[in-house]
Amino acid sequence: MAISSLMFTSLFFFAVATAIANAATFNVTEIAFDDEYLPLFGERNILRSTDGRTVKILLNQHSGSGFISSNLYYHGLFSASIKLPSAYTAGVVVAFYMSNGDIFEKNHDELDFEFLGNLWGREWKIQTNVYGNGSTSRGREERYRLPFDPTAEAHRYSIVWTNTTIIFYVDEIPIREVVRSAAMGGDYPSKPMLIYATIWDGSNWATSGGKHKVDYKYAPFAGDFSELIVKGCRLDPIEKLPAHAQCHEQELDIAVADYSVMTEQKQKVMLQFRREYMIYSFCYDELRYPLIFPDCKIVEGEKEKFGRTGHVMRRPSKPQMKGALPLPVRKRRPKRHNQARSRIIISETAGM
Repeated sequence: MAISSLMFTSLFFFAVATAIANAATFNVTEIAFDDEYLPLFGERNILRSTDGRTVKILLNQHSGSGFISSNLYYHGLFSASIKLPSAYTAGVVVAFYMSNGDIFEKNHDELDFEFLGNLWGREWKIQTNVYGNGSTSRGREERYRLPFDPTAEAHRYSIVWTNTTIIFYVDEIPIREVVRSAAMGGDYPSKPMLIYATIWDGSNWATSGGKHKVDYKYAPFAGDFSELIVKGCRLDPIEKLPAHAQCHEQELDIAVADYSVMTEQKQKVMLQFRREYMIYSFCYDELRYPLIFPDCKIVEGEKEKFGRTGHVMRRPSKPQMKGALPLPVRKRRPKRHNQARSRIIISETAGM
């Protein structure tokens, strides 16, 4: 690594450490797995620790696996410390996300952390997605490198979702903020969602657009989840009141919590992270999206890094590749039969 790059990285982490030291941590009580979560699929591939505080989900040649919250939530903080599988992981997808796709199949909402495996010696990539009201065709994907090895130890990944703001955190460092605007309309997630964690075979898209597949001779692939946090408005599925009415008081508390407030210091740290580690943004993808999305903030320090495809450009000293590939379109996760949450029914107006 070049000296200038090392210096930048050191300065970056000094800034991050200072920001964290000067700001309150989330300071939210962690829960045991069985307090909130149920197996979703591949139950034989879900291994709990003896104290119930950590769970390992496996992908092997027989099945992936995953778990799901036993309750629907309308806004809050949803977090887990995750350690990703190491070595050859091409085609492997680990996800920690919120969705109501099993309830609103045609107009679902979704907030994702997706971790995309890679070849030997190459780093994992992380992708965040924001979909509202079935707006998957309109993208809103972003991808990043990570400033650490996510396979060496667990790191915390958090989603904050309020009525006005969505923030993605990595180790309490904000990496993405979406501010709701009237122009977004139904594209802003607004219906109650469940919490999911899964590991599955994404060979058809996850690594180099599907060029590199899962190789099961390296199985099982394991994702470790610990330090689980669920702090939000839990909906009563029998209650006939809409979600915003059920959650009015809790929403006020969530909105003013430290993790929901984007301070000036947090903004600076977030922008610095994005300048150094973001490798794709839908906001700069002029080929897929000629019109800028209303929630995009075009930052000159970011824009100069990206080509018209939204991907980070190569160094100027090297010729730029022609016809750069667009970001692979994420395939819908395989439909799971007999899902634990299939028995829950809420009205279409629950989140309106």
